Amino acid sequence: MIKELWSKYKDAIPYLFFGVLTTVVNYVAFALLWRVLNMNSQIANAIAYVISVLFAYVTNKLWVFNSHTKTWKAFFQEMGSFFLFRGGSWVFDQGTMFIGMVLLHGNGFIVKIIANVVVVLLNYIFSKFIIFRKRN
Repeated sequence: MIKELWSKYKDAIPYLFFGVLTTVVNYVAFALLWRVLNMNSQIANAIAYVISVLFAYVTNKLWVFNSHTKTWKAFFQEMGSFFLFRGGSWVFDQGTMFIGMVLLHGNGFIVKIIANVVVVLLNYIFSKFIIFRKRN
């Protein structure tokens, strides 16, 4: 039973695990930059996002999708695609933070959690079906 579940969800289970860790990296970096270093929330969010995307690329490539590129060209294409799609999800994240915190005056930590949940789902779809898909 467990073997069947693992086989069926072999990408989703580690993605969720590392997705949670990536979210923690993002959230902690944001909190430290925003609250401890008193950085502007939008700048803190952008820096935290870059840090978490670097963490996510390594974990997704090595442990989630087990991607092994054979040439430097393939490596840079994969990495470029990863960062391009993560840039798109960053626009969503940054927009959510701006609307939630600046326009609606919401709690930054709650807005950040909402944004991260949607971003993790979007990034899974991008990673599984576009970036790290199995190629011939």
